[in-house]
Amino acid sequence: MSDINIVDAPPGIEGSGFFATSFDKVIGLARSHSLWPLPFATSCCGIEFMATMGSHYDLGRFGSERLSFSPRQADVLMVMGTIAKKMGPVLKQVYLQMAEPRWVMAVGACASSGGIFDTYSVLQGIDEIIPVDVYVPGCPPRPEAILDGFTKIQELVRNESGRRRHSPEYKELLASYGIL
Repeated sequence: MSDINIVDAPPGIEGSGFFATSFDKVIGLARSHSLWPLPFATSCCGIEFMATMGSHYDLGRFGSERLSFSPRQADVLMVMGTIAKKMGPVLKQVYLQMAEPRWVMAVGACASSGGIFDTYSVLQGIDEIIPVDVYVPGCPPRPEAILDGFTKIQELVRNESGRRRHSPEYKELLASYGIL
């Protein structure tokens, strides 16, 4: 038998027949359990992601049953595998086509740091071209690690203020990547 994890209500005021909390907390809770990931898989980490979507691990339990293969309908960009420098502009274009708010997860050693491929043609981590929210270590990472990374993304989504994306710090971060 598996343990059932029931999500707690956001902090607020409870009474007979009502519950009051902040709008940001309700939106964050709803968003965190309805994320649509876009898998950008180029190598062996993509195979591990396929196992994560299978019935044994089942990413759908976390509210991400629907994979989106269109950047315009995705919330989470999951970059898995080796990214060649020629692929960098394509990856950045996919990131730019995603609507705000968007989150990025670098899955595996190659997407995080170039992995064992310390060559002129391999990007040494996708954080050279787009901002990354969560790094998942491993070569290739186990499905449990991918699930753990996804739950970290859910925590970020749940706790993010609705105004953070309009802050000067966030705009400065995007400007450092040449994204306006």
